[in-house]
Amino acid sequence: MEIGQIEAFLAVGTFGGFRRAAAALNLTQPAVSARIKAIEISLAVPLFERGRGGLSLSPAGRAFRPHAEQVLRAVALARQAVHDVRPATAGALQIAAALSICTYLLPDVLKRFQAAHPKVMITVRSGHSKEVLDMVLRGEAEIGLARSLHHPAVETLSLRDDPLVLVARAASMPRQRRRARLDEVAERPLIFFDRGSSDWTLTQGLFRRAGLVPNVAMEVETIETAKRMVERGIGLAFLPHLAVARDIRRRRLAAIESVDADPLSSSLDVIHPRHRPLSAEARALLAPLRAAVREVVSPGKT
Repeated sequence: MEIGQIEAFLAVGTFGGFRRAAAALNLTQPAVSARIKAIEISLAVPLFERGRGGLSLSPAGRAFRPHAEQVLRAVALARQAVHDVRPATAGALQIAAALSICTYLLPDVLKRFQAAHPKVMITVRSGHSKEVLDMVLRGEAEIGLARSLHHPAVETLSLRDDPLVLVARAASMPRQRRRARLDEVAERPLIFFDRGSSDWTLTQGLFRRAGLVPNVAMEVETIETAKRMVERGIGLAFLPHLAVARDIRRRRLAAIESVDADPLSSSLDVIHPRHRPLSAEARALLAPLRAAVREVVSPGKT
């Protein structure tokens, strides 16, 4: 049984089909099919079964999956151990980060990191979470910082949840009015950002599930633009807590509690290739990352 076969098994199990698994692994569909066939012959049992809903893990596949994941983790640790005893090279660190993380979290993180590692050359590229994943998979970034991102080819470390907070201009929202039903929110002018992103989809889904049509006053490209529009009283917006925590503390923005709606949240994730060992520099970045995330005040304490 080969590592590539185990990777193919996990990818097909994650994506529920050979075509999407092949695209994720940058292989042809016949190559993925051949790897699954080989591993099923080796185990003498089918790992997948077809039903009305499509391809799914068989009972044997479900039993095998945690052991397959454990094998890949062991391989990654072995590679890391070998990497650690190799002679050190000149320090460099390539980071890819989602736009919100790049803007609101990474500056403080990198300030701390550079203070401890002044000779490390740092390169930062930003984009949507899917673009961050692509940069990590292509080897253009050693480590990625994304929102709610899972993929069979990467290890994902979730640092914390980052709720979407409904915010208004603080001066226009007395404290006694900082609670609202979702139908009341839908009638207010709303500002949406980054059409098609995970946060945009979450917010749209909130209204759709309630059978409501939001009063969209404006759509903008970035979180920062949406925040500036809210500060000027143009409308309300659901924005990541990471982006507005400081503004709420300083009373520029006010958080509005939605009394009858499900909370919306993404996770702040660190991703890196499952089988590419992390450098000492990348591992050193995790400590200031965790410290910075801990210091982001939770919504209930702003």
